[in-house]
Amino acid sequence: MKKVIYILSLALISVGCSKFVDVNDNPNNPPISTPSLTLPVAQQDFAALNARTLTYLGNFLAVNWATPSNWQANAIFSRYDFTSQDFANVFETSYADIFKNLTYIENYEDPSGAVDYTNYKAISTIIKGFQYQLLVDLYGDVPFTEANLRGENTTPAYDDGETIYKTVIDNLTDVVDMINDAPANAENPGGQDIIFGGDMDHWVEFANTIKLRMLVRMSNTGQDSYITSQVGLINANGGGYIMDDVASNPGYTSDENKQNPFWDYFRKPATGDEQNRGDFTVATTTAISFLQNNADPRLSRLYAPSRTGSAFKGTVQSTALPGTGFTSNDLAKVGPGLLKSANQDQIIMSLAEALFIQAEAAQRGYITGDAKDFYEMGVEASFVQLGVEDAVEEAEIYYTQPIKNVSWDASPNKIEAIITQKWVALNGTSSIESWIDLTRTGFPLGLPIPAESAGSRPVRLLYPASEVSRNTANVPKLTAADVFTKAPFWK
Repeated sequence: MKKVIYILSLALISVGCSKFVDVNDNPNNPPISTPSLTLPVAQQDFAALNARTLTYLGNFLAVNWATPSNWQANAIFSRYDFTSQDFANVFETSYADIFKNLTYIENYEDPSGAVDYTNYKAISTIIKGFQYQLLVDLYGDVPFTEANLRGENTTPAYDDGETIYKTVIDNLTDVVDMINDAPANAENPGGQDIIFGGDMDHWVEFANTIKLRMLVRMSNTGQDSYITSQVGLINANGGGYIMDDVASNPGYTSDENKQNPFWDYFRKPATGDEQNRGDFTVATTTAISFLQNNADPRLSRLYAPSRTGSAFKGTVQSTALPGTGFTSNDLAKVGPGLLKSANQDQIIMSLAEALFIQAEAAQRGYITGDAKDFYEMGVEASFVQLGVEDAVEEAEIYYTQPIKNVSWDASPNKIEAIITQKWVALNGTSSIESWIDLTRTGFPLGLPIPAESAGSRPVRLLYPASEVSRNTANVPKLTAADVFTKAPFWK
């Protein structure tokens, strides 16, 4: 399968380019591209954005990573002085690359009428749903109804975040029927689908899991009846939730421009030597202490020991660290359980995350099932994902310790325990979700705020300066202070 995917994806790679080529430069001329060529491009952009910027941002705001004293990078994460110039590619890549190509797929009709692209359109709807959820979680109101119209409307209006959420939830409900009712001549994407290889049952599971994540996120909005009715629709379709990591892999190799995007962020092609980012990204004292204090064997998978002394030493997030004892040689770095190889799968949603979502949903009464079972299975899935030796057995030893937020039975606040263990499990993987959970729930408790900041943690991003400039009449007006006060609707 991987060989087939790799061969197909070679057609999409241009020598000297930094990513898969956008074959959809002219969507009005169908011979230039078809859904089968466009889908892997959109999926690769989607996976890369979530693997790099969003995971990096999430790890710093969830206090997993810091910067050593011998580097001046990442000062923004010690000062929280976010501007409209920061993280602009989250917004821009979503609209200019991912949504553009997915919308092309959704609008494409085979000129001959011989091929039906229902399955491609369903996949596009699901990926859009995932990414729109993130955009609302990070920005609040964003373009939706009038978005992705290209030349027909270059200044789209902004839609209310809650309205977008509920529309996406409806779309994720409808897309399951679309998949199940696909006509006989519907083409299966096969190897052109670099996430599930054309297995549409898995796409149904993924759609249901994204939808449940969104419903759980709305738990503080006083809409329990809406949430339970929507869960009822998930139950009715019978597709269930994901039972393995959701990951992309078009045939990643150690060659330049073909590496796994997370690996590529930290390691050089072919040699595997450290990129600068690999040297200036280190562990926090907070994360190291939590793992050590709870005898967690994931420590040596999430972090690599320091070069000097082989100790797992962390630091605070600060631009004023001592020059001795806090350099990149002195501190633990991103570990081997996260940086496995250049050809590793790129996780988009881990099984551990899905199980913790179900644990919270069960604890809140939204779904049936034992919240404790989901919780403990989530811990086990994290151990397996990170490659802990004898993972299931070690996980059981870990979560049976009579420690608050480790053992289910020893935890008086079950939601706190779930979110705390989810924070550990998402370290280095979809860590943006940990920041969003922190904003939503306040857990994990006690995560420090950098001393150089104004004393509050950001709850959102600012709209990019480029968007403010070209769509001035529609972009909501924000100030720098709003970064700390204007949380999404579900807060």
